[in-house]
Amino acid sequence: MYLPLGGAGEIGMNCYVYGYGPADAERLIVVDLGVTFPDMDGTPGVDLILPDVSWLEERKNQIEAIFITHGHEDHVGAVGHLYERLGAPIYARAFTANLARRKMSEHGYSDKTVKTVGKWPETVKAGPFEVGFVPISHSIPESSGLVIDSKGGRIVHTGDFKIDVNPGIGEPFDHDLWESLGKDGVKALVIDSTNVFSREEGRSESTVGPEIERFLKEATGMVAATTFASNVSRVRTIAQAADRAGRSVCLLGRSMRRMVEAATEVGILDDFPTVISPEDVGSMPRENVLLLVTGSQGERRAASAQLANGKYMGLTMKEGDTFLFSSKTIPGNEKGVIHIMNQFSELGVDVVDDSSGGLYHVSGHANRPDLDVMRDLIKPQTVIPMHGEHRHLREHVKVAETAGVQGVLAVNGMMIDLSGNKPKVVEHIETGRMYLDGSVKVGQFDGVIRDRIRMALNGHVLVTLIIDENGDPLGDPWCEVSGLSEMGRNNAPLVDVLEEDLSQFLGRADDKTIADDVRLEKELRTVTRKSAQGEIGKKPEVTIVISRLA
Repeated sequence: MYLPLGGAGEIGMNCYVYGYGPADAERLIVVDLGVTFPDMDGTPGVDLILPDVSWLEERKNQIEAIFITHGHEDHVGAVGHLYERLGAPIYARAFTANLARRKMSEHGYSDKTVKTVGKWPETVKAGPFEVGFVPISHSIPESSGLVIDSKGGRIVHTGDFKIDVNPGIGEPFDHDLWESLGKDGVKALVIDSTNVFSREEGRSESTVGPEIERFLKEATGMVAATTFASNVSRVRTIAQAADRAGRSVCLLGRSMRRMVEAATEVGILDDFPTVISPEDVGSMPRENVLLLVTGSQGERRAASAQLANGKYMGLTMKEGDTFLFSSKTIPGNEKGVIHIMNQFSELGVDVVDDSSGGLYHVSGHANRPDLDVMRDLIKPQTVIPMHGEHRHLREHVKVAETAGVQGVLAVNGMMIDLSGNKPKVVEHIETGRMYLDGSVKVGQFDGVIRDRIRMALNGHVLVTLIIDENGDPLGDPWCEVSGLSEMGRNNAPLVDVLEEDLSQFLGRADDKTIADDVRLEKELRTVTRKSAQGEIGKKPEVTIVISRLA
């Protein structure tokens, strides 16, 4: 059984479930527990978005283990937030395990909850499953696909991948190894779909370094460069290019420092140039400095956004400096990235991004020709696309079927029975999202974020009314407004107009209405919204507070 709870029909928040055994009593394993990130339009104020694992939590005693394919946030970011609800041991390779332990530690969990596993052919026994981590090239060290064996057959889960035989950091793609996995038959290949629409072959990470070095040698003034902090190979590429170009490297942003530290601790980053502190930068010629910063996706609190706002860690950028985006903008993040670009432009800083033809960035995901190579190596009975929006999954199914392999379009919540020769949908599970809002988790449909959006769109009015011992209003009601124009169309303060209209209503309200809090609250809210609509053309959210004196 295969059940995606996140990552199928979207890019991000990956969470996949595999099961074996009798219906409703399957033993389960979970592959990846990732997050996705909020935006101010749809999820204002939210810190992180997590998959809703209610279905899994109800079957907590059936979960054998959690396997993490690699260290990107959309695959490992939720382990600390959701561990208590699932409670199973977590398995990962050394670098990913290092990152996962840091996240678990932040939530007060022991290091022992995360177990380090070696690469294939080493396997982990998890109930009826044997699971092995197969090295694969991606944009973060020690990425792995999974071989998932049971009496029901073999499933190969690629995780995120590309075909790169010279990735810089991380294992090169091994064609012979991956071909060997399919020798005895593979029931299903569950495969990355991110770049299914890209028809050219993917480029190697090794092609980026010389271009960045040339760029840094030609640039004048100080240069800041941003990329995904988790792309340790790119971080190293940029740092080494800077070193060869005569520039000292300063790391800015917590995640950038954390990734370099983690990669160094596990021994996969032993040739990183010596870095300087922000304090050291001030005493150096600007043309001898490279700032390597977080925030390639326009994140408002990241180092790049802070620099664009004017200052970060005492450092400023100015006319004659250059900012380089060595990254691709993820769909949905364009507005934030463009905002930062414009802010730098206003400072006189030149901005260079990947629109120059891919000189300074290559994708970590397989393009269509590489997807074809993987499918032909594995020779699966069925292809199940994952890690993509609906259009990606649908296109990938078409590609597989054109090649003569049956494909299954399975989106979040769709449970697929893989026991026969033809997979079939057996159940639809209600799926959704959870929001990390400050220090608490709220459900997608709890109404918290919906109410916040409504207040952001419409403003808010607080109406307070005191009723005396005799059941009569004690003075007039008073209003406090937030997020609304202070003056209305009649050139009178909005608060004065609202309070006058409410007072007039109370003057004509009957005793029965005044005595009934529910009815009175409803009428006061209606009057407030109608009055505001007349004055400023908006119907605000309204909170009514009625205090009755004993």
